Amino acid sequence: MEGPWTLSCLLLACLLLPDSMLSQPSRPEEEQGEATRAPSHRHAARAEWDPEKYHRNPDEQPPPSQCVRCCDPPTHSSALPHINITILKGEKGDRGERGLQGKFGKAGSAGSRGHMGPKGQKGSIGAMGEPCKSHYAAFSVGRKKPLHSNDYYQTLIFDTEFVNLYGHFNMFTGRFYCYVPGIYYFALNVHTWNQKETYLHIVKNGAEVVILYAQMSDRSIMQSQSVMLELQEQDEVWVRLFKGERENAVFSDEYDTYVTFSGYLIKHSGEP
Repeated sequence: MEGPWTLSCLLLACLLLPDSMLSQPSRPEEEQGEATRAPSHRHAARAEWDPEKYHRNPDEQPPPSQCVRCCDPPTHSSALPHINITILKGEKGDRGERGLQGKFGKAGSAGSRGHMGPKGQKGSIGAMGEPCKSHYAAFSVGRKKPLHSNDYYQTLIFDTEFVNLYGHFNMFTGRFYCYVPGIYYFALNVHTWNQKETYLHIVKNGAEVVILYAQMSDRSIMQSQSVMLELQEQDEVWVRLFKGERENAVFSDEYDTYVTFSGYLIKHSGEP
């Protein structure tokens, strides 16, 4: 590209330069001689004064002026040749590297809430879930035989079974065994013996929880006690008659059931 570019610049410079600069320059010796001879020629012109040159006919037009201003356009016109500018254009350069990311602008204000869209189509039926697991535990037992205290603690054994769901209450040991952990409600009802005290406890795992007590009286009465307990699996609950330090007894007969012990699950521990 260097050869065509240099040739084009030279051609353009030649077309733009005036003819005076392209003519042959005068020698310094000739300019100095003309300068020395010019004064004598001008003095001679002054001496030869011609009056006819200054007394012309009024109808005669003066010769045109030969003065040319530097700002006037040139009298001769020359058409510039057409130059193909595409030969001066270089090849396309490689793409530059990507610049750094600018700073993030400020967050705009929240727009207004859009219109509610159309209702979607009904979805497909889901998979069948697991069956609901229900937890139950309940019992209700009674005793038709009286019981007197002796020298040691006695577990109250029941001989009548009203409800014993899943057999959680053992009729031989007189104890309820917890297989479903949760919160339980227990209730004890007894008939006192006249002229004797009635002194029993509801026991959980060998520890006394609540007492049922009736003082000695001339007549017998019905006495009750109830409690709610939170049980874990394998816990045990039963009713125990106090030992014979104090004479106490529970009345009943073979015709009616005077003593009952009941309990049931209120809430399973796995439920929210």
